[in-house]
Amino acid sequence: MSESTTSVTRGRALRIAAGVAVLLALAGYLVAQYVTGGAGAPRCVVRSAEGDGTTYELSPEQAVNAATISAVGTSRGLPERAVTIALATALQESALRNIKYGDRDSLGLFQQRPSQGWGTPKQILDPGYSAEKFYEHLEKVPGYSRLPLTVAAQRVQRSGFPQAYAKHEPDAALLAAALTGRAPASLTCSAPRDAQPGRPADVRAALIRDFGPDVLPKAQAAGSAGEADSAGTADTMDTAGAAGAAGASAKLGSTPAAATVTVPVPAQAAGTGRSAGDRRGWELAHWAVAHASELRIEQVTYAGRVWTTGDSGKKWQSGNARNGSGEVRITTAQ
Repeated sequence: MSESTTSVTRGRALRIAAGVAVLLALAGYLVAQYVTGGAGAPRCVVRSAEGDGTTYELSPEQAVNAATISAVGTSRGLPERAVTIALATALQESALRNIKYGDRDSLGLFQQRPSQGWGTPKQILDPGYSAEKFYEHLEKVPGYSRLPLTVAAQRVQRSGFPQAYAKHEPDAALLAAALTGRAPASLTCSAPRDAQPGRPADVRAALIRDFGPDVLPKAQAAGSAGEADSAGTADTMDTAGAAGAAGASAKLGSTPAAATVTVPVPAQAAGTGRSAGDRRGWELAHWAVAHASELRIEQVTYAGRVWTTGDSGKKWQSGNARNGSGEVRITTAQ
């Protein structure tokens, strides 16, 4: 073969190789965009309460799952450390995604196995159930809150790679501080692309699912299931002290400009600073922000601060000072 022919052949091979590399890079980019939701998709950011600029970014799907894991833990009366351990475990096992596959028969957020007694596949794929089972096992570990995170997580999971949990501890700690309410106004989410309306009944149902029926006044909790099942029923302005009036307005078909769910923070616990009541309020407020895309939440107000999709959801603004620490107001898009 002549030298010129060899050069042509080599040049053609290099061009083909370059073309394949470009296609592979493009394919990788598209997969990444699909998995993460894309650069223009809604994103959530949690910021350090220490003001050191540390942040962690996650998708709305991940934020919803993280909020559920946290809510289940605090509803069991567990400390922030337990929530941190659970979140770090789920970050390693599933990247906080409720996946339907895994090693052997592993499923869900914590990659629990039906064959090992964790529950049925349907149960394990329920984020609330899988979080409950994780905490149930964690509570049986003596002194888990004082153990290194890798040790505590491994006692529950029996993973083949126990040290892998350690790399997720900083991000899990940031998330836990926000979602348990210790770090005020530290979680924000950007707005969804579309302008689909939300339903207060769906917000109430999700609150009860994650926190239990005591999270809402009895009148709201009792009526939420029926409202959620009533297709086409108009939602109305809802407050803790006027749940009956709100229900009556819904039956009459009136629809105000905004539909708000008011979640009370117990007066005996409510306060300023970082008291137990204030933590509870910020826990509920951050839960709502994390669910903004899923439940079409437009605004969340607590303790004189307001998060809204109008500013792309990137920060908490100073709001009406009259809205103190006694209630969290969650307004859905209309």
